Amino acid sequence: MTDLEESFVQLPDEDSLENIFLTMTPECIQKEIEKYKDRCFALEQDGADLKAAKEASEQKIQEFEKEAEHLREKLEKDTLLSSELAASYQTKMHLAKEERYQLLQLKQKLEEELKELEKRRDAYNEQEKALPQVLPSLLERKMVFKGHMTREDTNSLAMTLLIQYPLPGGSALITFENPEVARRIMQKQEHEVELDECRVRVWAGPVELLLPSFLEIEMKRNSRRILVSNLPSLDLSEEQLLDKLELFFSKKKNGGGEVEWREFLSDTRHVVLSFMYDGVVEELIKKGHFQIQFGKTIHEVRVTPYVSGAIADLQFRPSICNRTVLLSGIPDVLDEEAMQDALEIHFQKPSQGGGEVDAISYVPAGKHGLAIFEEDTE
Repeated sequence: MTDLEESFVQLPDEDSLENIFLTMTPECIQKEIEKYKDRCFALEQDGADLKAAKEASEQKIQEFEKEAEHLREKLEKDTLLSSELAASYQTKMHLAKEERYQLLQLKQKLEEELKELEKRRDAYNEQEKALPQVLPSLLERKMVFKGHMTREDTNSLAMTLLIQYPLPGGSALITFENPEVARRIMQKQEHEVELDECRVRVWAGPVELLLPSFLEIEMKRNSRRILVSNLPSLDLSEEQLLDKLELFFSKKKNGGGEVEWREFLSDTRHVVLSFMYDGVVEELIKKGHFQIQFGKTIHEVRVTPYVSGAIADLQFRPSICNRTVLLSGIPDVLDEEAMQDALEIHFQKPSQGGGEVDAISYVPAGKHGLAIFEEDTE
């Protein structure tokens, strides 16, 4: 039987049924009745299955509709959230761009400050190179009382500072009598100086120096060296003088010993003698003074301990000169003397904010100068 024959029941028409029943026996009729009962039950079972399948399908449809509604709601929420996130991202992007712009400006400013600090560092390095060195010995100086008294009891070393300041080409230093004038000139910064045939523009700025704020020197006495001072001013060369002293102090009858090394200090005309062995220096220092014959004359020399000094700590502090102004950017349009005179005349004029000038020095472009700063006692 085919699928079509299994899905449908074919019933005979009335005439056929009547002929069939007339020819069938009671047993056959009973079989036919049982057969049709089975088919009816099968049909009822198929109807129940179809109804259950329909209900299951309707339940599935309801579940799919609920799921679709849930997905729609989720989609709407996601769309709303996406819009909010997009707006938030746009705001954050705008803020990030603004912050990046501000950071770039800050970076540019810091780079400019770094360049300025590097210039100042180079100037400080030049000043440090120019600082005087500590001498290898304590020098004798003649002292005299001139009637000056003080109430202070101090144990300190007084120094007179001479600071060397490198001056590049196309710049000038100008010192005014009144610090207020210097302040006005620096505050204005840009100045136009009128020359015979043109005007030039220069810039005014402060002069910053490094001054020592703390100095610590370690002193150490050498057990094999002496300092010979009070030497005669004779027509002797350095080698002749050294030979004479070495010969004298190498003799045991003079309290000396074998000399290992010698040096003439030209700045003070003192001599340093170093001996091979210990014990010689103490005896010479105890005696202190020696009569030595130089040519036809006998001269008394003095022997003192040799003390070496080394800088243990040296600290600096920046200081702004309150009366001196640095002029820069000066073009090379006049000779040195004429330009210096023109600058002095311009900055003396009260109409230009100037005043009385104490000193001025100009370095033309292509050259370099070294200015000397000393203590302002005024």
